[in-house]
Amino acid sequence: MTAYDERDTFGSYLEEFHVGDTWKHWPGKTITEADNHIHSLLVMNHHPLHIDEEWNRSGQHGKILVNGTLVFSIVVGMTVRALSGKAIANLEYETVKHDGPVHIGDTIYAASEILDITPSRSKSDRGVVYAETTAHNHREEQILSLRRKFLVLRRPE
Repeated sequence: MTAYDERDTFGSYLEEFHVGDTWKHWPGKTITEADNHIHSLLVMNHHPLHIDEEWNRSGQHGKILVNGTLVFSIVVGMTVRALSGKAIANLEYETVKHDGPVHIGDTIYAASEILDITPSRSKSDRGVVYAETTAHNHREEQILSLRRKFLVLRRPE
């Protein structure tokens, strides 16, 4: 009997990616007040939009708006188990778009589509995966989209 090794199931090798494939990332993440408040304070973004419920009552949203960098970080994190768990490096983030507001209590879900795969010309054990990730809330409203490239290993021979 072969022992179970988490490293074999965490992330994907270059050969496991195919242009056009969509990977759904699960589970979702419900944003708590603590998540948002701690993140805002850690990154020194003390804008009342993200931390002051009373200040927001008369604003555009009527309640706290979750810090966009928290949303971005959670969505990227959700992709790691399936996509970049075997990555050597994240190479590029592009076209990060905050498509809609996120509020405390919202649950975020994400999916990624593989746009391109480029084997390395200089090192045969790796290649670059180009993916687009979109995230939506529990009401099926799109809240974030991004494209990124990451360097991932080929399956060992």
